[in-house]
Amino acid sequence: MTDTGQQNRPDNSSTESEGDSARKNVGAKRGGDPGTRGRTTIADGVVEKIAGMAARDVVGVHAMGSGVSRAFGAARERVPGTTKSVSRGVKVEVGETQTAIDLEIVIDYGVSITDVAGAVRENVISGVEWMTGLEVVEVNIAVSDVHLPDEEDEEEDQARLR
Repeated sequence: MTDTGQQNRPDNSSTESEGDSARKNVGAKRGGDPGTRGRTTIADGVVEKIAGMAARDVVGVHAMGSGVSRAFGAARERVPGTTKSVSRGVKVEVGETQTAIDLEIVIDYGVSITDVAGAVRENVISGVEWMTGLEVVEVNIAVSDVHLPDEEDEEEDQARLR
């Protein structure tokens, strides 16, 4: 029978004393940078909010979501104690290190849809990657409507009714 305890002990025949080598190994046993110990999980709703805010910041984006979702959102906002949904028109799939984002937007009339879509894509990717550390693998954009200058907003209509 072999004594495994003897085989795994360090060879102390060098010039270092036992106490010196023990002190040097203390830092190596701790596992490195404290920021890498443990897991961080990010909920889908968090990524949705970040993406929604980043998309709304782009000039030429009038609103987020389809007409139906904006109508439901306007009705929901009339309920006391509720706030405006920043994730309306945003759907995400979040994995451990990557995310995919789908956006539904309404564009202001008179702007280039391709330019606005490109700017939205850039803003969303940089915002989500910077805030979450997740890799954004795709941002799909569906333009569901064009807002004409003489059209009234549903939100303005609701404000006048109050």
